[in-house]
Amino acid sequence: MTMLRLHGYWRSSAAYRVRIALALKGLSYTQTGHDLRTNGHKEAAYRAIAPAGLVPALETDEDVFVQSLAIIEWLDETYPHPPLLPPDATGRVIVRGMAQTIACDIHPLNNLRILRYLKSDLGASQEVIDGWAARWIGDGFAALEKMIARHGGVFAYGDAPTLADCLTVPQAYNAARFGVDLSPYPRLMATVERVRAIDAVAAAHPDRQPDADRA
Repeated sequence: MTMLRLHGYWRSSAAYRVRIALALKGLSYTQTGHDLRTNGHKEAAYRAIAPAGLVPALETDEDVFVQSLAIIEWLDETYPHPPLLPPDATGRVIVRGMAQTIACDIHPLNNLRILRYLKSDLGASQEVIDGWAARWIGDGFAALEKMIARHGGVFAYGDAPTLADCLTVPQAYNAARFGVDLSPYPRLMATVERVRAIDAVAAAHPDRQPDADRA
C-alpha cells in the first residue's frame, strides 16, 4: 500500500474532512501536526511540500497533494471501495454541490486566517467575530437542510456516506464551537449524528488526534 502521511492540525475542519474519508476507506496513515496557533504551517520545511502553507496536505510515495476536496477525490479514485461518490453523473454533481456549499460558501469565510484578520487588522471584537461566523454557517446550513430534504436518506445523500458527509461533520463541529444554534437544521444534524456514530469516524474526531491539546 502507498505510504500516506497526513499533515494537518487537530482542530482544522479541512484536515478533519480527510481523516473522515480515510476512516471510511479503512486506510492506515500517519500524521504530522502543524500548530496553526503558533504559525507552524508557515515554517519553511512545511511550505517546501505545501507551498500555500495551508493544511491539510497528504504526502504519498508519489507526491504531496493539497486541498481537502482534491485529496478526498484522489483517495476515492485510488481506493474505490467503499465509494464516496455515487455511480451516476447526476448523483455525483449533487454530492459535489453539497460538499462545495461548505468548502466554497461557508469555510473560506470563517477559517482561522480570516478570523485573525477581522480581529487584528479590522479591530473586530470576539462577539462580532462569532456573529460573522454564525451568519455564514447559518446561510450555508439553511441551504444544506433543503438539499438533504430533497436528496438525503440515512446520510446527506442516500443511504451510504459520501463526500458530502465528510464535510458536514467537521462543519457542524465548527458551528458548535462558535455557539451556532443548530436546531433549525434537524435533517442535517440527524445525518451528522449518524456519521459520527460510525466507530472509525469517531476515531477521526479532533479530540482524539495525537496533537490535540483541547486548549
